[in-house]
Amino acid sequence: MKFTRKQSTKRRHRRIRGKVFGSSDRPRLAVYRSNEHIYAQIIDDTKHQTLATASTLEPELKSKLSSGSNQEASSEVGKAVAARALEKGITQVVFDRGGSLYHGRVKALAEAAREAGLSF
Repeated sequence: MKFTRKQSTKRRHRRIRGKVFGSSDRPRLAVYRSNEHIYAQIIDDTKHQTLATASTLEPELKSKLSSGSNQEASSEVGKAVAARALEKGITQVVFDRGGSLYHGRVKALAEAAREAGLSF
């Protein structure tokens, strides 16, 4: 049976979330990629709390980006979420790609977060 792209993404996402869990020591860096924007959150799953967030919808990022759906925008979001995490003393995270393939915009966000100081 063939799956649609959306069904494949949902299946991958469920499989990943079964394995990836964010704790207080290593919170989860969750990435959501839509057609027009990209979002990143750092989440402590034990407390059910979002610790830091960044997206291409934020006014300071939106004003300096030509588009919210390219690798340049993803890199800026990765740098922003890493900077906010480091302000709160978070240096290590586990990466949750949210069912997306580790390619393109998701990869650009991850590499920018690593360059900004997060380790995963």
